[in-house]
Amino acid sequence: MGTDHGHGHGHPSAPGSRRAVVAALAVLVPLAIATLAGLVWLWPAGQESAAEPSPVERYPGTISSVVLKPCPDPSLDPATCGNATVRVGEGPESGREVTLRLPSGPGAQHFASGDDVILLRDATAKYQISDHDRATSLWLFCAAFALAVIAFGRWRGVTALVGLAITFVLLLTFVIPGILQGEPPMLVAIVGAAAIMLTVLFLTHGFTLSTTVAVIGTLTSLALTGLLSYATLGLAELNGVTDDSSFTLGMSLDLDTRGLLLASIIIGALGVLDDVTVTQAVTVTELAAANPSYGFARLYRAGGRVGRAHIASVINTIILAYAGASLPLLLLFSIGDQPLGDVLTTPVIAQEIVRSVVGTLGLIAAVPITTALAALVAARHDPEGPGDDVPAARHRRAAQSNPAQNTSTLPSTRSLRRARS
Repeated sequence: MGTDHGHGHGHPSAPGSRRAVVAALAVLVPLAIATLAGLVWLWPAGQESAAEPSPVERYPGTISSVVLKPCPDPSLDPATCGNATVRVGEGPESGREVTLRLPSGPGAQHFASGDDVILLRDATAKYQISDHDRATSLWLFCAAFALAVIAFGRWRGVTALVGLAITFVLLLTFVIPGILQGEPPMLVAIVGAAAIMLTVLFLTHGFTLSTTVAVIGTLTSLALTGLLSYATLGLAELNGVTDDSSFTLGMSLDLDTRGLLLASIIIGALGVLDDVTVTQAVTVTELAAANPSYGFARLYRAGGRVGRAHIASVINTIILAYAGASLPLLLLFSIGDQPLGDVLTTPVIAQEIVRSVVGTLGLIAAVPITTALAALVAARHDPEGPGDDVPAARHRRAAQSNPAQNTSTLPSTRSLRRARS
């Protein structure tokens, strides 16, 4: 971990001092042990679900033909009234063609000959068209995404995809099952976020000092985000129940809905925090490598300027992302012609405001924390670098400070070679 190699930002950085490496390991090792212990303690027991299997089965199918008919209700979409002949793709009646009524009503989708669909088969062996089968198109999108990442990032792109896969595995096998099993959602989210952070960041960016600084900065900012979230939700008196889904989870599974909201804020913040912390750590490391004479203060100021520009764009990204996700709801409130104050204080909008504000405060805190840690580590580097000729370096600095005496003060190359020999 003493040297940053191959992080893809121009050139390798100078090696860290022994004290910096020891200090980083003193923080990193206990963090890794605590995370591993939390995973073992909170890992889902793998108990079989007591729920009865659904009597409805899903099978793929392909539409052979569509025959439209006049709609009984003029308000219905004419393209959704009629019958479709569908060939069953799998199941006990694979290859059979059945004639089914097209789904109609508000929001009904359009179906045409050749479309791949999902069929529902009930206990009486009756079929109905449920939805389009998007499996093939989604696999194509994923393949295009993976090829683009690998083509641009090369080996770093491969490690990024592996890190993405690890993130999904931890979310699907630990975080979600752990919450459903009744473990405290916030605790599960913290342990899961720490495991994702430790695994993915080191896998993607290498086991280096700058990555270690980014991990520590991310953890510190994430802890601050969790504390702010807990205090803000209590101050705003939000319990996490804002729609039918959260109400059903709270009632039927007896989940802590406020803890579930806290967990969602922590997981969501992690995705942006690691971007900011890695950028700050690598930026300061590159500044130190390009300017070996920079001390802590100059590195911190230069890295802080980059961080402020980054935060300014990220904040806008966060607000636009939440606004885009809540756009239908905002339109619904707009149609209702409600006063702005009443709209903003509704639980749904207030929850998104709290999520945005707390996430932004965590991001803002991540910049000075990570920049200070990175500058502290980078400033410990030997300004001359390993293997550099110290007398020659002093002559170069003297020549740069006195350009008028450049030719007279610098020794010749031949004399320098004799001095070295």
